[in-house]
Amino acid sequence: MRTEYHENLSQLARLLHEMCLRDRTAIATATNALVGGDIDQANLVIDIGAEVEAMAREAEQEAMRLLALQSPVARELRQVVTGIQLTGNLQRMATLATHIATAARRRHPEGAIPEPIQPLISRMGSAAVVIATGAAAVIEAPDPDTAAGLDQQDDLMDHLHEELLATLLDPAWAHGITTAVDLTLLGRYYERFADNAVEVGRRTIFLATGEKADEWSPAHRGDD
Repeated sequence: MRTEYHENLSQLARLLHEMCLRDRTAIATATNALVGGDIDQANLVIDIGAEVEAMAREAEQEAMRLLALQSPVARELRQVVTGIQLTGNLQRMATLATHIATAARRRHPEGAIPEPIQPLISRMGSAAVVIATGAAAVIEAPDPDTAAGLDQQDDLMDHLHEELLATLLDPAWAHGITTAVDLTLLGRYYERFADNAVEVGRRTIFLATGEKADEWSPAHRGDD
């Protein structure tokens, strides 16, 4: 019976991993839609977002079933509880990518991003893909050291976000208030996407060690 239970836990982990991969595809495609003004790619992101929503409901139902099936102990309980928490983070990542795609679709065919800002947005999109890739890796193989590294990857997104805000506040800004508001929101979406990916890492540290991310360090490992 425990063997079956552990297999069910593995199935939940695989579902979460697939959700994270979909999030990565969504943010990459949303960036392409935004920079290139591609309505088809924007619509694709919205479809991916709906798929992730359905997967999130499935993951939540599976986690609740696992809680009710047997009395999980120690690491098993951490896996189920962390699975429920990760579902929320992964669902929010898809939602944020959908917001970006919606902005691209709303401004079509004029385009939402002035040409001089497009390289910066592309870099933010690339940073989001990198951190989503890292989040997927730690879901697939929960290693606390790798999970902790997501914080460092998030530093790049923070720097890019600061650069975007500085550009918008520059007195030389010549692209209008509406565009500035759009870009402020878009920057926030990318930043929050990365923040949720970091939270995947922090929750994985708890899963692997039983310690909160703020309390854990490589020299201080918890026991199962």
